[in-house]
Amino acid sequence: MAAPDLRISPKSVQQQIVQKLRGAIVEGFFKPGDRLIEANLCEMMGVSRPSIREALRSLEAERLVCIIPNRGPQIPVLSRDHAAEIYKVRALLEGEAAFIAAKRASPDDLKLMRTALAAFGKAVRANDMQTEVSATSEFYSHILRVCGNRIMEETLTGLLARVNFLRAHSMSRPGRAKVSLQEMKAIYEAIAGNNGNAARSAAVKHVENAHLSANEAYESFSAEESAA
Repeated sequence: MAAPDLRISPKSVQQQIVQKLRGAIVEGFFKPGDRLIEANLCEMMGVSRPSIREALRSLEAERLVCIIPNRGPQIPVLSRDHAAEIYKVRALLEGEAAFIAAKRASPDDLKLMRTALAAFGKAVRANDMQTEVSATSEFYSHILRVCGNRIMEETLTGLLARVNFLRAHSMSRPGRAKVSLQEMKAIYEAIAGNNGNAARSAAVKHVENAHLSANEAYESFSAEESAA
C-alpha cells in the first residue's frame, strides 16, 4: 500500500497531525498490531516528538490507539467478539443516519454522494483496495454530515476506524466489492427518493452483509497467521 501524504503545513499543526494520523488509520495504512514509533512518525510528518505524543494521546482517547506497557503506542488488535459488537452498533447508527438523511438531503448533498459512489465503482473495476475503502468512508461521511448529529458522527468514525482492517479484508473477498457497490447504491436511491424506511433497511442490510463477509475474512486471516 502506498504511503499517504503525512507532511504537515504550518497552520493548525496539532489538529493536522491528529487528522492525518486518524486518516492513515481509517484508510488502513497503519494496521492492527502495528507499533507507532514516535521517531518514525516525527520523520514522516516533519514535526516534533511532543506534538506526536499529544496527537497519540488524542487518538488513544478515541480508542484508535492503545498504549502497551514496555511497547508503547500501537493500533489495537480487534477480537471477533469485539468486531461483532461494533457491527451491531454500526447497523443501528448507520440505519438511523440513513433514515434522517433521506429527509434532509439536498441536491448538492446527493451530488456528493453520487461522486463518492462513482469513485467506489471505479476503484472496484480497477481492484484498487485503498480507494475502495476511502470512497466508502467518503460516501458515509456525506450521509453523516447531512444527518447533522455530531455525536453519531464521532461515534461512527471511531467504530469504522476500528473495523477498517476487517473492512479492507472483507472487500477483498471474491465478489464482495461489487455486491457492496449495489448495496450502497440502494442506500443512495432510497435517500434520493426521500424514503427513510427504505434507506434504513438498505443501510442495515449493508452492515449485516459486511459483517458476514468480515467473519469470512477474519477466519482467512487467522488461518494465515496460524500458518505463518
